Amino acid sequence: TIKKIANISNIDLQVGGGIRDERRIEKYLSLGVSRVILGTVAVKNFAFVEEMTKKYGKSIAVGIDVKDGFVAVNGWLEKTHISGEEFCKRCQSVGVKTVIYTDIAKDGGLLGTNIEAYRTLQKIQGIDIIASGGVSYIHEIETLRNLGISGAIVGKAIYEGVLSLEECIKIARGVR
Repeated sequence: TIKKIANISNIDLQVGGGIRDERRIEKYLSLGVSRVILGTVAVKNFAFVEEMTKKYGKSIAVGIDVKDGFVAVNGWLEKTHISGEEFCKRCQSVGVKTVIYTDIAKDGGLLGTNIEAYRTLQKIQGIDIIASGGVSYIHEIETLRNLGISGAIVGKAIYEGVLSLEECIKIARGVR
């Protein structure tokens, strides 16, 4: 399925979920995937993130799920003692160029995203932050863009018809 999508679209494709070894990274990249997202493995085996980032550069991103300010792993079941901000800084220090930061308390609730977290994270130099979790309003996309957040994942709000994908893209690009 991933190969088919990569072959028929002219978009940058990223894949995440269950990626725990270099063989899988190589496989996805060989299929035409632009970026591979490392999640739980990034917390459990940070040396692996560092090694893969050195080898594959901007093709490696890290997905950070955060609950109450702290990184959560294993499908959000296990909360660590590492703050989301601290972990983003750690990723930046080894050359990770993109972090997808999900506030899991906001995810899927259609009640808005954690703008204050992104206000703090945007101060980390040399890393692109993608906002995820609860993006539900047009003004949030505008605020995230104005803060310098490099992207936003908008899921349920589009699926439920609360937001229009076309309008979100226009605002993200500063067209509106």
